[in-house]
Amino acid sequence: MSEPILEVDRLTVRVEDKEILHGIDLAVRAGETHVLMGPNGAGKSTLGYVLMGNPKYQVESGTIWFQGKDVTQEPTDKRAREGMFLSFQEPLEVPGLSLEGFLKNAVRQKNGGKLRVFEFRKELRRDMETLQLDDSYGERSLNVGFSGGEKKKSEILQLMMLKPALAILDETDSGLDVDAVRLVSEGVKEYQRTQEGALLIITHSTRILEALHVDYTHVMVDGRIVATGDGSLVDQINENGYESFLEMTSRGQEV
Repeated sequence: MSEPILEVDRLTVRVEDKEILHGIDLAVRAGETHVLMGPNGAGKSTLGYVLMGNPKYQVESGTIWFQGKDVTQEPTDKRAREGMFLSFQEPLEVPGLSLEGFLKNAVRQKNGGKLRVFEFRKELRRDMETLQLDDSYGERSLNVGFSGGEKKKSEILQLMMLKPALAILDETDSGLDVDAVRLVSEGVKEYQRTQEGALLIITHSTRILEALHVDYTHVMVDGRIVATGDGSLVDQINENGYESFLEMTSRGQEV
């Protein structure tokens, strides 16, 4: 079995004086799709931010290994250059920087300053067509005036163009209608097809998962991963909700 792209070892995190994550263990390998689910406030998004190096969160103990390197104390930009990607629940607006210009800069940084403009534009147009984004969006300021669905498509376009080793998708299907979820899923599948990267999908819904193969499902409650299983665990949650996991946590159990 290959070495994990991402390995989290006994990670404990706090914000100011409050401990949010308690001894998280997680290993994600190339080509795998992991899903992190749980009730609101469980700490799912916090884990995504910590993996990406958000300075708001303080790592009290434990280690984050990415592609064989200890990145626990590395800044966000270095993790991004190494091949880690995080999509946001609420994508940022950047006036004055076009979507195409942002992607050019990001691809250059990833490739050590190199960019083949013709190939870049050809791939950009193809990926925008997959997501049903008109070419004109490439010339608009990043996410400025975009609808919620267009912002999520913009995030997935970045995923498709940057081809990171690890993609963390945080509530990507939140607020999307059925057609938008389908298109976003197509973009995620295209990333899976063209890149032997790994996916960590953070969600409390399951709509985006309907078109994707899931290798592992993790359930987080109160900052702890209390259960891990395969894709069938998603169906169990759909049928029964999180009540049994909440009861387990109150008894101090894990499965």
